[in-house]
Amino acid sequence: MQEDSFSQNQNTRDQATEPGVGRPWWHRLRTRYLVAGAAALVGLGLTGATVITTGSDDSPAPAPVALDAEDRAEAARRADRADRPPATPSATATSPTPAPTSASPRPSATPKPRATRKATSAPKPTRKATSKPKAAWVNPMPGAAVTSCYGPRWGTLHAGIDLALPAGTPVRAVAAGTVVKAGDAGDGYGISVFVDHGNGYLTQYAHLNSTSVSVGSKVAAATTIGREGSTGDSTGPHLHFEVHQGGMWNQIDPAPFMRARGVDLGC
Repeated sequence: MQEDSFSQNQNTRDQATEPGVGRPWWHRLRTRYLVAGAAALVGLGLTGATVITTGSDDSPAPAPVALDAEDRAEAARRADRADRPPATPSATATSPTPAPTSASPRPSATPKPRATRKATSAPKPTRKATSKPKAAWVNPMPGAAVTSCYGPRWGTLHAGIDLALPAGTPVRAVAAGTVVKAGDAGDGYGISVFVDHGNGYLTQYAHLNSTSVSVGSKVAAATTIGREGSTGDSTGPHLHFEVHQGGMWNQIDPAPFMRARGVDLGC
């Protein structure tokens, strides 16, 4: 009887254990479920899933359905995070200010009005216009050509200097004085003017075409007294100029006399 019980128990254990495995059938069934769950996780892309097995037959294994649900939820959360758009920087974040381009003009600052100040410059000293003093003695017909000087000519004394320019050229008084004779006296000089300079000298202007003064006229140096002509004993338009010393008809050489007074008549 005891042998039959032993044989029965031995058969029961043999049925519960497959040859060559050494583990109960329910333990193998649990391992298969765990492997299937791991394969499902690999299919979802969760390669980092870890299959937890217990080394003891007594510790309860987690249900495959529960593990599969948790892994799916975790995968869904990760996928949700991956689909979210990247966070945009806050509006208050500091960003570099773009440099102004040439197309966009810079706002021009409105200049502040300056306080007006009255000019307090020192008054400039007034300068009197210094005009060049007039010469006391001048050339009676500047620019004229000398046709004859003082001295003997044709057997007689040529008592003056002949100056030639086109007829009508103005003739000037060589110095200030008073007109003592003006007109044609019929003495070969034609129309003449005599000016007394008040210092013992007289000047004569002969062969004029016309006169601009009369007896008693007061003249200054360079005053026009007549126009060049060819009246009297003349061979062409010219001015016959003489200097009388100490009275009328006491002629002297005009060249050195005028040269001593700063005027060169060319003789």
